[in-house]
Amino acid sequence: MRMHFIVIGLTLTTLWFGACRNSSTPKPRGYFRIDFPAKEYTTFDSLPFPYTFQFPVYGKVVKDNSAITEPFWVNVDFPAYKARIHISYKDARGRLDSLTEDSRILAYKHAAKADAINEKFYTNPDEKVYGILYQIKGNAANAWQFYVTDSTEHYLRGALYFSVKTNKDSLAPAINFFGDDLIHLMETVKWKNGK
Repeated sequence: MRMHFIVIGLTLTTLWFGACRNSSTPKPRGYFRIDFPAKEYTTFDSLPFPYTFQFPVYGKVVKDNSAITEPFWVNVDFPAYKARIHISYKDARGRLDSLTEDSRILAYKHAAKADAINEKFYTNPDEKVYGILYQIKGNAANAWQFYVTDSTEHYLRGALYFSVKTNKDSLAPAINFFGDDLIHLMETVKWKNGK
């Protein structure tokens, strides 16, 4: 009987010490869930701006106050998500080639950190809006850029930025969500006659 208690005691002691070892199994990294609002758009149409576009109602159009700002530059801010679509406008007369090349250079500056850069041509002949959408995949500073022009007078460039450390895994839902908004904005650009 005494031997029986000794065997049980040794078994329990062995199990006790064996169960206290640290597990070397790596834990998966978790990210916060982000709840996004329903898609709904309103029109930006302000005098004397030479263009209009639709933007999400959960965004706010604000004047660009950066040091390098030019007339008709605005931002569509999403403060709850630390996101911004920067919109810059330039008169394209006599310099369209250099403006479109600048856009290409700005997009491909991210090539070192990008996994891929996809280009998609955009045309809306009814509104005389033509351009290119750049999707920059990977840990680049911004994931979406575009430019549109009427090929003679107007040139508009947009880029999506986040005010957080770039991490493609944790930002992927936000990049996709706001990327759709940037595409909608680009597809709804209209030029106003005269400036």
